[in-house]
Amino acid sequence: MKLQRLRDLREDHDLKQVDIADYLHISQRTYSHYETDSRSIPLETLIRLAVYYETSLDYLTNLTDHKKPYPKSKHAPFTE
Repeated sequence: MKLQRLRDLREDHDLKQVDIADYLHISQRTYSHYETDSRSIPLETLIRLAVYYETSLDYLTNLTDHKKPYPKSKHAPFTE
């Protein structure tokens, strides 16, 4: 599943792949593989990106066109 929205969101925020890779504590090359679907992206990483971009996993994975995230749970694992 190519995650075109990851690239679109990154570019909308005027960020480079290396910026997001640094945030995720991974290499730029690994992050590039995620954007191009050369490597599967771990769920934990997708969650961190949804939190970072203030959107939902459904939006990142093209299950919805609504950018707005769902209300956060008190028990959300990645409330940064």
